[in-house]
Amino acid sequence: MDDLTAVRELEADVPPLTDDARSAARVRLQHAIVQEGRSGALSRRLMLRVAVAGTAAAAVAGGVVVAARRDGDTGAPRMTTLNAAQLLHKAADRSRADSADTPIPRNDQYLYTKTYITRTYVKDGRVKTWTDESWMSVDGSKPSRREEFGKVHNDPPLTKHEVRWPPTEYAKLAKWPTDPDKLLKWLRMEQKSTPQADMQAFMNACMLMQGPRVMPPGLEAATFEAVAKLPDIRLDYHEVDALGRRGIALSYPETSFTFVFDPKTYAYLGLRLKGSSAKKVHGEWRQVAWYHEMRGLEELGVVDRIGQRP
Repeated sequence: MDDLTAVRELEADVPPLTDDARSAARVRLQHAIVQEGRSGALSRRLMLRVAVAGTAAAAVAGGVVVAARRDGDTGAPRMTTLNAAQLLHKAADRSRADSADTPIPRNDQYLYTKTYITRTYVKDGRVKTWTDESWMSVDGSKPSRREEFGKVHNDPPLTKHEVRWPPTEYAKLAKWPTDPDKLLKWLRMEQKSTPQADMQAFMNACMLMQGPRVMPPGLEAATFEAVAKLPDIRLDYHEVDALGRRGIALSYPETSFTFVFDPKTYAYLGLRLKGSSAKKVHGEWRQVAWYHEMRGLEELGVVDRIGQRP
């Protein structure tokens, strides 16, 4: 059986992916190839597994919202005077000023998250909500328990050929550059600035911010400043985050993800996703029921075992 046949069989009963999910999967695969290339060749079968696993994760986790900062500084200037780049620099300053309450995780621990999800359907305005709890092994060496839309998934440990991109290990994240220019090169995967490379950089920034992970000092701020250097970023002043607070969205053309910020404090509120459900019609998958989805990370902590809460 050749690889194309394997892919077709794997996708036979899977809804078609969005362009954003495919882009995210492609990034994961590229990173896996680079990592494996340092130690030896990666088999075609394992490459396929990494690609498919990355695609599924991107499709599921694309709308995850990370922890919001505490509100404050209500006397800040009104956001209507700022453009997209200025907003991101304000958000970076706010990020540096905030203190991190989450302890630094060890590789043998778990990242605990409690997430509030709200999905609003475009056609009729219906709203569905979920509150999910998950325990992710920091380095992937232990089983993880992940709850998605109320359903519990018990994930096995990663194999030596499987990678997470971006990483969740604090030691690996600490090696990421906090200089915005250098970080932007990483987010572009060392490519020159083109519309496609810039879109990939924006997607990588979304994947980094979606969590769950504990950011080393300065990395979150540098991410905002790196995105500020992209030429086509734009603002939308009519967003609402998952917990009902008003927010301003920042997006990149032809992507369905948006960053959401507080309009007064510049605090980062999370990510918003436009997506759709899919169903089989006469043997073919069709996109139906478009929706907007937000995820509010109510709690992020570090624990020693599955089932434990901070």
